[in-house]
Amino acid sequence: MKRIQLSHGAGGKAMNHLIKEFILKNFKNERAEVPLHALDDSAVINGVVFTTDSHTVQPVFFPGGNIGKLAVAGTINDISAMGAKPIALSSAMVIEEGFSMEDFERIVKSMADVADEAGVEIVTGDTKVVERGGIKDIVVTTSAIGVESEWMEKNFEIAGRQKNWLVDSSLKPGDKIIINGSIAEHGLAIISKREGYGFEGDIKSDVAPLNSLVEEALKEGGIISAKDATRGGIANALNEMAEKSGVGIIIHEEKIPLNKAVVSACEMLGLDPLSIGNEGKMIFGVTSEKAEDVLKRIKKHRYGKDAEIIGEVVKGRHVVMETKVGGKRIIDAPVGDPIPRIC
Repeated sequence: MKRIQLSHGAGGKAMNHLIKEFILKNFKNERAEVPLHALDDSAVINGVVFTTDSHTVQPVFFPGGNIGKLAVAGTINDISAMGAKPIALSSAMVIEEGFSMEDFERIVKSMADVADEAGVEIVTGDTKVVERGGIKDIVVTTSAIGVESEWMEKNFEIAGRQKNWLVDSSLKPGDKIIINGSIAEHGLAIISKREGYGFEGDIKSDVAPLNSLVEEALKEGGIISAKDATRGGIANALNEMAEKSGVGIIIHEEKIPLNKAVVSACEMLGLDPLSIGNEGKMIFGVTSEKAEDVLKRIKKHRYGKDAEIIGEVVKGRHVVMETKVGGKRIIDAPVGDPIPRIC
């Protein structure tokens, strides 16, 4: 393949190949505690957690949010997934000539609202305007820094594990897998609006800042890994965690939170909800001893009321789903997200 395809930015196997073959081999990280080549949600250098995200979602306004809300929430979630407290963000915008001033203000206000909810300030940024057709509408790039959560040391004491960041590679057989709610809503909200399928009344994006949810989980203790299940959905996220940890994962179909509208939409469109991106879902790896306590605690949070323990870590090398009828099937990482341009 000689040219970049949409699948190379969709969060699955194609994107991983692009990153490993063309990016990682050219960038060196000699001082980072969690370096680029670990491919976690954020890097850590000199105790500072750092991440950056560019957002090209189409359409820029969708059921449940817009590109601004998505940019701020998504970047906050990447910091939080490491067990860090986000403290400041930057925002860089590239705007197409002719873009509506009214729509631009709506986007900026939504960014401010999410930052305020998360208790994080947007402290610096950049703005560029390009000629019509140079881009489509607007691109928003957000970066963030964070510091270790005050609950991390106690969390790992309770877990009985050596203190670390909540990296993908920390899972061990016996650990439980928790997700904080219904999956596939963001990707389906995007495609419904983009293609005019009409699901908007029943399906809205789950986009939300999850830093306070992660803090609640850490307060309970026993969290050893966390991952923001965005592009490629939980199928891609779980495969990344399993591969990096050198383990297998078994998930139970009947435990995966899915609302009825999502099930109906996926059946109509022939899509697998496990491979559809989310923007308000965090996967936690938790010690078996603390899993039920963590579940009870995050269920009290506004973004965790539908949380479930969906599986467990085992010896092996695959992600396997036990189906409702008693069968088993391997859940592979998708080549790319079946719904492009969702973030």
